[in-house]
Amino acid sequence: MNPPPTSNSFIKKLLAVVLAFGPGIFAIGYTIGTGSVTSMIVAGSTYGMQLLWVLLLSCLFSGILIFVYGNYTLITGETALFAFKKHLKWGRLMALLIIIGIAFGQWNSLMGIMGISANIIYEIFGIYFPQIVQYKYETVIAVAAVVTGIFYGLLLVGKYTFFEKILAIFVTIMGLSFLISLFLVYPLPSEVLRGLVPSIPEVQGGKMLVAAFVGTTMAAATFLSRPLFVKGKGWSIKNLKEQKKDAIVAAILVFTISAAIMAVATGALFYEGKPVTQVLDMVNTLEPVAGKFALTLFFFGTLSAGLSSIFPILLIVPILIADYQSGELDTSSKQFKIITAFACLFAMIVPIFGSNPVEMQILSQIFNVFVLPLVILGIILLINNKKLMKQYKTSAWINIGLIAALFFSLVISYNGILVLLNYF
Repeated sequence: MNPPPTSNSFIKKLLAVVLAFGPGIFAIGYTIGTGSVTSMIVAGSTYGMQLLWVLLLSCLFSGILIFVYGNYTLITGETALFAFKKHLKWGRLMALLIIIGIAFGQWNSLMGIMGISANIIYEIFGIYFPQIVQYKYETVIAVAAVVTGIFYGLLLVGKYTFFEKILAIFVTIMGLSFLISLFLVYPLPSEVLRGLVPSIPEVQGGKMLVAAFVGTTMAAATFLSRPLFVKGKGWSIKNLKEQKKDAIVAAILVFTISAAIMAVATGALFYEGKPVTQVLDMVNTLEPVAGKFALTLFFFGTLSAGLSSIFPILLIVPILIADYQSGELDTSSKQFKIITAFACLFAMIVPIFGSNPVEMQILSQIFNVFVLPLVILGIILLINNKKLMKQYKTSAWINIGLIAALFFSLVISYNGILVLLNYF
C-alpha cells in the first residue's frame, strides 16, 4: 500500500488558503506594487528603518478606511462615488476631481511599474544570460510589450473571481519572496525600534519619500474600489464580520510585507552605504552581500509586486467611471475595453523613452496623496448620515481614527505640494 502523498496535500491546502483571500487581496495588490517596493527599497537603503513609523501610521489608517468603505456598501448597497454624487452637496464635483486625480496618479504609477518590471525581468535574464546585456533597450521594450499584451488579454476574458485568484497567487509569491529574503539579510533590532519614533530625514529627498510612502500605502484607489470588489465577491449585510476581518488582515499583511522590504534593503544596502537610485543598483549591491539566490528571490518578489499591481491599476479608471455612473462594473463593455487599452499604451511610455523608472515611480506616488483628503472627508460624511446608516451607528473610535487620518492626509498633501514645487 502506497503512503499518502503528503507533499501534494500540503500544496493543495496552501493553495486553498491563498485562494480563500477575500476582496482584501485587491487592497494588497493596489498598495504593494513596485511603487511601494521602490519607496521601501530607496528608504531602507538610504535612511535605514527611520521611516517605519510613517508606514505603521499609513497602514493603520488604511485598515480603517478599507473597513468603513466596505461596511458602507454592505449596509446601504451603494458604491462610493455614486453615493458621493447622490448624497453630498458638492458630491458631483468631489467625485469628478477624485476620478481625475486618481487616474493621473495611477496611470503615472503604471508607467513606472512597467518600466521597473521590464527592467527586473531583463536583470534576471542578465544574471543567467550575460550575452543579452548589449541589447538592454530592445529587451526591455520587448518584455514590456509582451507583459502589457498578456495582461490586456486577461482583462478581456476575466471576471471578478478570476482577477481575485490571479492576484492571490501573485501576492503570495511576493510576500513569501520578501519574507524569506528577510531571513537572509536583516537589520539590527535597535534600528527597527528607532524607526518607530517619528522623525523625518533632514536631507534632500527625505520629505519626498515621506509623501511617497503615504501615497503608496494610503492609496485612495484602494478604498474607492473596495465597494465594487465587495459587491463582486457577492457579500451582503450578512457578511459584516467577514468584511471587517478581511480589512484587518489586508492592513496587517501590507505592513508586514512592506516592512520586510524596507528591512532587507536596510540590512543589505544601508550598512554598506549604498543607496539605490536605479533598478540596476539592486544587482550591483545586493548580490555581493546576499548571493545570487537571495538576489533572484528579491527580484522575483519585486516582479510579483509589479504584476500584482498592473491588474488593479488597469481596472481602476473603468471602476471609478462605472461607480460614478451606476455603481456596476461591466468588463465586457466597449467603454471598459477602450479605457484599458489606452492605459496599456500609457504604460509603455517609460520603457520606450528610457526614463529612470525608480524616480518616476516615487514621483507618481506623491501625486496620489492629493485626492486623499477628499476621499476621507466624503466617507466621514456618509457614514455619519443616520438616514443612510439606519441602526448601524459608526463608533466613536472609528470616527476618531478617520479624523486623525484626515488630518494626517492634509499634512502629507501640504508636504507633497512643497516637494513638487522644489522638484520642478
